[in-house]
Amino acid sequence: MTRKRLAFFLFLLFFTGNPAFTGDIGKIAVGAEGETAAAAVSEVAARSLYFLIFDGTGALLEAVGNPYCDAKGGASSSVVSFLSEKGVTFFVAGDFGEKIIPAMKDGKIQYLEFHGTAGDALKKTLEMRQ
Repeated sequence: MTRKRLAFFLFLLFFTGNPAFTGDIGKIAVGAEGETAAAAVSEVAARSLYFLIFDGTGALLEAVGNPYCDAKGGASSSVVSFLSEKGVTFFVAGDFGEKIIPAMKDGKIQYLEFHGTAGDALKKTLEMRQ
């Protein structure tokens, strides 16, 4: 009887804590040229002027300026660290360079190249992740 209870408890713990079963897809960052969903998606991920950070339902949590947009070097790894600290698990921008992709893979951040508005990028991301 005790084994069955333990097995049931472990089953509940695994499935209720697993994001795939709770619908939690993590935070989404869109590299943008402005602070709203109407802004254009930035052409270069690490040089985005702003990061619009949304929750898994599409609600805008914050619009934050990119502190590394004018960095002389190392912007890619700095941006990935910055986004990771914010809890971002998915990043959308116009183009991802050869330096930022390995850093995102190491940081377990997925990405999508998209051209258009930040709002349209978010919509596409949410559709893909359902």
